Amino acid sequence: MTEDGIRHRHRLRWWVLGLVAVVAVLAVAGPFVYIHFIEGPAPAKLTLPGGARNAGTPSASSTAGGSGTSAGTIAGTWNVGTGSVAGYRVDEVLIGQHTTAVGRTTEVSGSVTISGSTVTEGDFTVNMASVTSDQSQRDAQFDGRIMDVAKYPTATLRLSTPIALGRVPVIGSTVHYSATGKLTMHGVTRSVVFLVAAQRLAGSIDVQADLQIQFAAWDIANPSVGGFVSTADSGTLEVLLHLTRGSANAPVSAGSGSASNG
Repeated sequence: MTEDGIRHRHRLRWWVLGLVAVVAVLAVAGPFVYIHFIEGPAPAKLTLPGGARNAGTPSASSTAGGSGTSAGTIAGTWNVGTGSVAGYRVDEVLIGQHTTAVGRTTEVSGSVTISGSTVTEGDFTVNMASVTSDQSQRDAQFDGRIMDVAKYPTATLRLSTPIALGRVPVIGSTVHYSATGKLTMHGVTRSVVFLVAAQRLAGSIDVQADLQIQFAAWDIANPSVGGFVSTADSGTLEVLLHLTRGSANAPVSAGSGSASNG
């Protein structure tokens, strides 16, 4: 081989190596730039107004605290009203870069019944077909192969055990309880135990809860998309309910499809 030929091969090799290096940098830098500068940070977790500690704090007190005003009565029916939100939070890895996927909806309906100082009933429905995130591609996956909202358009949570409130919380106080219920989602019903934080206001009650969801337990397809986006095998169902004695949110109609009991 001539000297010119050898030089040409060396230049070609360096071009190839340089191209590989550029592709490698873009593979890492591209998702980093997208996540941190284009997509932006994920929405903060749902919390009670006023920065109260949320239900995910197991060490929180289960009795009412704070100064507040007189307890009064809280017996009766409390409706899910405007300001209520439900959704999901799932950790994602986008080509080596960690991010958080969050989808939410305000289409939540239901009510809570309190007799004396005991929550005797609680029934809530979420319109899963209305859950959206900041990415249309993610929403398409959620509506289709993951949750199949055409077949299972709603999710429901019904309390299966009464919740003893103890002494009636005073207005302005935040209390924490353990709750047990039946969660029906994606056509599957499972028993769930979760922590609840409740904040009593003048004329309303705000309730916040996080439920840890193992996708396989509800026959939900893992949200991972090939080698492009990968997720853990679980996520968080986030709920913030604004309960009022007044106007209720429009009822979310029950979806079709039979549930298999777990």
